[in-house]
Amino acid sequence: MASDIEIDQLVSEITRAVQEYTDDVEKGIDQHLDEVAEKVRQEAETSAPKHTGKYAKGFKVSDQSKGTLKRLVVWNKKHSRRVHLLEFGHAKRGGGRVRAYPHLRPAYEHHAAHLADDIKRIIRNGGR
Repeated sequence: MASDIEIDQLVSEITRAVQEYTDDVEKGIDQHLDEVAEKVRQEAETSAPKHTGKYAKGFKVSDQSKGTLKRLVVWNKKHSRRVHLLEFGHAKRGGGRVRAYPHLRPAYEHHAAHLADDIKRIIRNGGR
């Protein structure tokens, strides 16, 4: 049974469906990126060196998005200058080296390794 439909109605329905799909995918990707950033922050906090515990408590997630570009940064708000020293080790003042305590990069590599595949899955599933 054929139904008479105006071409303008068809175009508007297709446009609405594509816009709805795009909004769902964008919302799904944003939500997944927020979850991954929080997991990286939590793992960095738990695996950070805990001499006094103040350093480990300073990790935060900052949203530095611009326009359609979504950028989340996991960083240490209170001790940002120490991160690279602890992550990679450093030279001592009197000679020798202080050993590295990798904590931020391993957390990122653990949780963000499959991010591209996860985004492809979200796109295929329409935002879920």
